[in-house]
Amino acid sequence: MQFIDTHCHLDATEFGSTQHALVAEALAAGVSRIVVPGVECANFAAVQTLCEQHPACVAAFGIHPMYVDSAQPQDLDVLRAYLQQHNPVAVGEIGLDFFVENFDREKQEFYFAAQLKLAREFDLPVLLHIRKAQDTILKHLRRTPVRGGIAHAFNGSPQQAAEFIKLGFKLGFGGAMTYPRATRLRELAANLPLESIVLETDAPDIPPEFLPRGEPNRPAYLPRIAQTLAQLRIMPLEEIARITSANALAVLPRLS
Repeated sequence: MQFIDTHCHLDATEFGSTQHALVAEALAAGVSRIVVPGVECANFAAVQTLCEQHPACVAAFGIHPMYVDSAQPQDLDVLRAYLQQHNPVAVGEIGLDFFVENFDREKQEFYFAAQLKLAREFDLPVLLHIRKAQDTILKHLRRTPVRGGIAHAFNGSPQQAAEFIKLGFKLGFGGAMTYPRATRLRELAANLPLESIVLETDAPDIPPEFLPRGEPNRPAYLPRIAQTLAQLRIMPLEEIARITSANALAVLPRLS
C-alpha cells in the first residue's frame, strides 16, 4: 500500500536538518513520493538540493502569494531558469491569498498571472494556494488555461470544486479533514468524485487532529490522514491509497 504526499514543505525551518530521518520515516510508513514546492526564489536551491539527495522527493518551483511582497520582476526569470534546467513536476506553490487583510492583491495577481503563463510555456501543471480567492483564481485559469494541477488544501464549495475539476484539477485534502468539527470539509471529502481527490500533508503545517498541539505535521502521518478519508467514504484504506496515488500520477505526470 503506497501513498503520495502531493504537498510537503520538507525544507521548512521547523524541520531543521532532520530531512533524512523524516524521509526514511515516511517511506517506512508507506509514503513513496513527496512533492516539495518552492515558495520563493530564495528557497529554490534548497528544495532542488533536498530532492537530489532524496529520490523519494520531487520538486516544484513557484512564488507563493504570501511572498510576493519581497519578490522582484526578475524573480520570474530565475523561476523560468529553474523550470528549464531542473525538470520539476509542477509550477508551484502559486496562487492568491485574500484571507490576509491589506495584502497587496494587485501584486499577487500580477505574479499569479505571470506564473500561469510560464506553466503554459513549459506545459506544466500548477500547485495552487487558495484562500478566500476561489472565484478570482478560476477567472485567471479561464483566461490562461494550463494543463491542470492541484487545488491545494481545497476548501471551496461543491460548485467551485466542479469548476476546478472541469479545468483539469485534482483537489488536495489533508489534516484539516481529520477534525470532526470540520463538517463542511468532511462533507466535500465524502462526496466529491474520488477520482478528483489527492492526499497531502502540507507539513509542517495543517497538523491533523491526532497530533498534540504545537507538534509539526510530518509526511509519515499521511496514511493516518488517509484513514479519515477511508472512514468518510466507507472504503478500505487500500483502495483510498490506490486511487489517490493514481490521481496524483495522472495530474503530475513527471512523478512517474
